[in-house]
Amino acid sequence: FILVREAGGVPFGIGIEILCLLTWMATSIHYKQYDWSLLNNDLFYLLLAWLIISVLEVLNPAGASVMGWLQEIRSSAVYPVLFVSLAFLFFNTNKDLNKFLILIIALSLIATLNGLRQQFVGLTPAEQNFLDEGGAKTHLIWGKLRVFSFFSNASQFGTSQAHIGLLALILAFGPFRWWKKVCLFLISGVIFYGMLISGTRGALFALIVGGLVAILLTKNYKFLILGTFVVLSFVAVLKYTSIGNGHYEIYRLRTALDPEDASLNVRFINQQIYKEHLKKIPFGGGLGVTGFWGMKYNTDKFLSTIPPDSYWVKVWVMNGIVGLIIWFSIMMYILGKCAGIIWKIKDQELKFKLIALCSGVAGIFIASYGNEIINDMPTSMIVSVSLAFIYLGPRLDRQLLNSD
Repeated sequence: FILVREAGGVPFGIGIEILCLLTWMATSIHYKQYDWSLLNNDLFYLLLAWLIISVLEVLNPAGASVMGWLQEIRSSAVYPVLFVSLAFLFFNTNKDLNKFLILIIALSLIATLNGLRQQFVGLTPAEQNFLDEGGAKTHLIWGKLRVFSFFSNASQFGTSQAHIGLLALILAFGPFRWWKKVCLFLISGVIFYGMLISGTRGALFALIVGGLVAILLTKNYKFLILGTFVVLSFVAVLKYTSIGNGHYEIYRLRTALDPEDASLNVRFINQQIYKEHLKKIPFGGGLGVTGFWGMKYNTDKFLSTIPPDSYWVKVWVMNGIVGLIIWFSIMMYILGKCAGIIWKIKDQELKFKLIALCSGVAGIFIASYGNEIINDMPTSMIVSVSLAFIYLGPRLDRQLLNSD
């Protein structure tokens, strides 16, 4: 997104599909070099099934624009299949897992440092132009900048920082060398500060849910009791005290737990409007009928006039209650299967790495109820590759045990 913002005029997003398709073309030519049996798993088949359902949505009788469908299907269904399948084929060793973790933590740290530059040094002309052209409506709250760093918006930046900050913190408790634990702990603190300066309230739920999932997956009862107490105490301090209200970032985060918050109630009102309209169309209004592509290609449709403000709601509006149930069931099954895989991992270092990845995915899934997160870059790619590595867990575990 920094390329889009700073350079502009070039459809950089299409470059993602081009790179993926070129990789697939190379794979088809050298197909004997790869272990195609790695694709024989329910993660790949479920995502492929959702892609097929999304393709069939072009026939939705509600009559949404084909261009809107084409644009929306890329992020909602095509990317997950491409990212997961390519990860299984090319990015499937313990060394690759380590590279992946180092890469996403390092890039998130750089993103926070860039966010600090925005907050304390100032914006580039392109960033200021982003605010002037409408971004200020959501990125200047009470005169304070919601930092967005390299990302498309502050919500994506803040939730991503919560995701990767939590991942680094979980790894800091793992069975690694002391200096790695210290580095991970310090890095997680810096990245969490990036979450705070984004002013993204939904990031709190990625943090809480991801933390609880990590505690559960450790199967350490002492840690489970202590960790749950810490998480609940953290929530209680935010909910029932005013500690830290002198800092805008903490005050903003605290409003996520306020049931009287005006923004939250507007979303509930919009969902009631959707509910009445969608009673008549159980298969939804079609892909691209709401959100950004709805405003661009489906201005003649009623559903395009109401912002979804949530990826869960967006799936519901586009695919109807039938599609929402299918998508939600797929996601819950995948998360449950990931937990089952992790419980059986014997190598403790690998187990902590997979716990960190699974907790991050769970947090992002829940946070996507508040904003469009799981379908946006770079989180979409990180979630997809994380799921692939978890499914590869038993294979990686056997390799580690055999090498000992």
